[in-house]
Amino acid sequence: MSAVVWATGVDVLAIAFAVVGLLFMIVGTVGIVRLPDVYHRIHAASKCTTLGLMGLLIAAALFVGTAEVMLKGLLTMAFIFVAAPIGSHILAKAAHRDGAPQWTDTLGDELAEARSAD
Repeated sequence: MSAVVWATGVDVLAIAFAVVGLLFMIVGTVGIVRLPDVYHRIHAASKCTTLGLMGLLIAAALFVGTAEVMLKGLLTMAFIFVAAPIGSHILAKAAHRDGAPQWTDTLGDELAEARSAD
């Protein structure tokens, strides 16, 4: 009886992580479409990728439950946790260097200020 309860609990936890991951993916997708400039869209895409994929990978690892899948999921999460923010930062710097317009209500441009000080 306890094995059935344990399996059901793990399945419920896996479903919860999958739903949270999907919600982050949906919110990030809406953000990519609706946000006003490229910098905000890059931010939404980065959060969508990092947090949404984390939830989905945890859900997959819990659902399958083998050590091999859990290790692959953990390695993928570590890679995404490092690579997605770095990629977003590089894209934002490239957009800034290319002269992508900023939203009119942007409070400041610290990168331009740092470049003009040099």
